[in-house]
Amino acid sequence: MKFTSIFKAASAATLMVAMAGGTAFADKMHPMTGEKLAADQTFTYRLLDGIPTLDPQLNEDVSGSDILRDLFEGLTNQDADGNTIPGVAESWEASEGNTVYTFKLRDNAKWSNGDPVTAADFAYAWRRAADPATASPYAWYMELMSIANVADVLAGDKDPSELGVEAVDDHTFKVTLSQALPYFVAMTTHATVFPTHKATIEAHGDQWTRPENMVSNGAYKLTEWVLKERTTRERNAMYWNNDKTILDKVVTLVINDENVALTRYRAGELDRTEVPTGQYPRLEAELPDETHSVPRLCSYYYTFNLTDSGNPAFKDVRVRKALSYAVDRDVIVDNVLQAGQFPAYTFTPGATAGFDVPDVDYAGWTQADRDAKAKELLAEAGYGADNPLKFDMLYNTSEGHKKIATAMAAMWKQKLGVEAILANMEWKTFLDVRGKQDFQLARGAWCGDYNEASTFLDLVQSNSGYNDGKYSNAEVDKALAEAKTSSDTTPLYTRVEQIMAAEMPVIPVYHYTAVLMLKPNLKGWPFGNVEQNWYSRDLYKVAE
Repeated sequence: MKFTSIFKAASAATLMVAMAGGTAFADKMHPMTGEKLAADQTFTYRLLDGIPTLDPQLNEDVSGSDILRDLFEGLTNQDADGNTIPGVAESWEASEGNTVYTFKLRDNAKWSNGDPVTAADFAYAWRRAADPATASPYAWYMELMSIANVADVLAGDKDPSELGVEAVDDHTFKVTLSQALPYFVAMTTHATVFPTHKATIEAHGDQWTRPENMVSNGAYKLTEWVLKERTTRERNAMYWNNDKTILDKVVTLVINDENVALTRYRAGELDRTEVPTGQYPRLEAELPDETHSVPRLCSYYYTFNLTDSGNPAFKDVRVRKALSYAVDRDVIVDNVLQAGQFPAYTFTPGATAGFDVPDVDYAGWTQADRDAKAKELLAEAGYGADNPLKFDMLYNTSEGHKKIATAMAAMWKQKLGVEAILANMEWKTFLDVRGKQDFQLARGAWCGDYNEASTFLDLVQSNSGYNDGKYSNAEVDKALAEAKTSSDTTPLYTRVEQIMAAEMPVIPVYHYTAVLMLKPNLKGWPFGNVEQNWYSRDLYKVAE
């Protein structure tokens, strides 16, 4: 199995630093590598579904974040290896026992309409994210950041103006935390805490994200958005570092079928698409310079609805464990996916920084042992040939998700006599249904918002905004709260994973790899960033 070397393409972050002034690079030489640049600096890539929103404080998905990192810029960014680097903030310092962070903003940052980007813009956006009136699906992220007074603001007990953020002056933004948080600065790369332009939102309401209305501060501005069809973003001449950007235009095309997307990629219509499920070995052999598989900080799982609206059988831990044990993860990663993914027995991926994958009992068993235990547990729970278990299994529309769900359902049917009734929905509807607990068993996937185990494990906190199954365990909540201030999180995270293995609120299936088709003339992709956070301003195309 080939994994793309991070040395295959030079770090775009390194390349950009030394680039001289000038705004037009097309058909010229790259100032660092000497490569001849393509005349057309347009990057086109495929999206599975349409983007539900381009409001940073309302976004909740990975594809939306990819676009928002181009349209907006937060306090910090990431380089090609995933390190935190300056964004709008040129520098920052911690004080008062690491509970106060002061960010110094660059004085040449501007909005696309020419207004200066100020500390007040960040204070406005952060308060807006925490304001219950905004109804941000990521409001809980603000609480994870441990900002002073955030819990009371989210609960409606304090006004958003009392959130622990302050615009000291135009170029000084101060954040006060309720407790020290070692990875706080890394969390500021996330789209939820990008600045937003208050006057634009007040003038246009929920239409402020339309291309004709949007004012943004990133390297690109939105020039086209056809719902469920395409978006276009083009160079923002007001961006403070615009003269270092090479790509002129970035286009997304919504293509629901991954095989159709591959056909269009091979026809030259796309510069990037995903490798269709199960086709990595063939494509890697045919197009080795274009087919890539690298570890990615994401977890694929199915979550049980443990509320009264779920299947009553799922309240029995024996049923949940039986279904998890009977999933042959090796078959899914080796026969269905075939692109170097990792079988998952813990929720947190092993690629997570500082995370030691704990021993959980069933991970060390043979599949035959897991199957035998699954049959035993299901029988103990009262299910068998005379009382077969039936439930609905929901996933968002995708050929890959369908293949995985079909494989899991077949395993359960063959081994346990269980009938899983498959259903799929388009992405926006799926999110709404899952978020309202209108499901029995639903697909879930989580990509780390920052590179620390809490970005995964916090999802099973009782009050987490993404705890869609409404699992609740006081010991888990206590351990995760302690981990935020602990100098040694390993025993705490180990305990949480062990509790999850014992109670099985979710079925971990596999940990991701990023499996991409990239045209060989597209350079600067951050293969070394395990979060796969990328910025179009760091990419460029060379002449063929």
